[in-house]
Amino acid sequence: MWIINLLAPNQYERSIDVFGGSGTVTLNLACTTANLRVYNDFNGNLVNLMRCARDRPLELIREIGFLALNARDDFEMYKKFIEKEEFSEYDLEEELKLTEIMFEQPKAEELKRLLIKQSEEKDIKRAAAYYKLLRYSFNANADTFGGKKCDVRRFFVDIWNFSRIFRNITIENKDFEALIKQYDREMAFIYCDPPYYDAESFYKNDVPFTKEDHVRLRDVLYEAKGYVMVSYNNVPEILELYQDFYIYYTTRTHSMSKKKGEVYEELIIINYDITKYVNNGSYQMQLFGGFSSVQNEGEYSLLHSPSQQLRGRKKEVSK
Repeated sequence: MWIINLLAPNQYERSIDVFGGSGTVTLNLACTTANLRVYNDFNGNLVNLMRCARDRPLELIREIGFLALNARDDFEMYKKFIEKEEFSEYDLEEELKLTEIMFEQPKAEELKRLLIKQSEEKDIKRAAAYYKLLRYSFNANADTFGGKKCDVRRFFVDIWNFSRIFRNITIENKDFEALIKQYDREMAFIYCDPPYYDAESFYKNDVPFTKEDHVRLRDVLYEAKGYVMVSYNNVPEILELYQDFYIYYTTRTHSMSKKKGEVYEELIIINYDITKYVNNGSYQMQLFGGFSSVQNEGEYSLLHSPSQQLRGRKKEVSK
């Protein structure tokens, strides 16, 4: 997070966290001028958890309190519950339309209220199960049982704090291309942390992200009006794909590795010249509670400069 704030532009009017994940970037962007903050993720279970924690924290806390999870068998049971296809927002909309067609008022309105209530209850149960899977799994991947002890009472405080902090943040569940095109503006800061190239084994629980998707992401970012930043793994394919952007090299702790102290080589890719934009963040907030210092956390170096700055070229073309 330290390098994101360090290389981010000083001022922008909106931030778009395209692959929001844990929400760390959305929570910790240092710019104070952004009057619109957007969190997005294509993982429907994660987005449902975020929305329930933001909008209905007491109901979520109550459900988590009843939802025991103490051993591997419980973990596997809730994992199966999460993996089962759930009643979607689209399904609910269709049911409501059919209700209006098939029933007269006031019966139609009463049935619609019951359908909405039933859907909301399912959302809360799914959010509670997914939250516990994240908390009890190794590296919060909701896939492998971590076998670590957790204080459920701490969950309640974290969720309540998250609800307060996330209350003014827009939460979306869209494909990255549709989202970027919807929110892109001249004074937007678009941050992307996509699944890393040729690293599918780390993302086996997520929606597949193909090589064509990597190209599609580059293409939509190439046309973006706003400030663009992308985090990627350091591989030749990405270096070649983003030749029209500034590329910085850095390292970070490899959070997905079970080996203590292992580092991961990472690329930070942007479409603007940082000599004009400097932003020094000092702290980062963790999802559902806590702060940690990021001062003097690491080093970075410029790996590649484009022949022409993308943002500058776009302004000249538009004249």
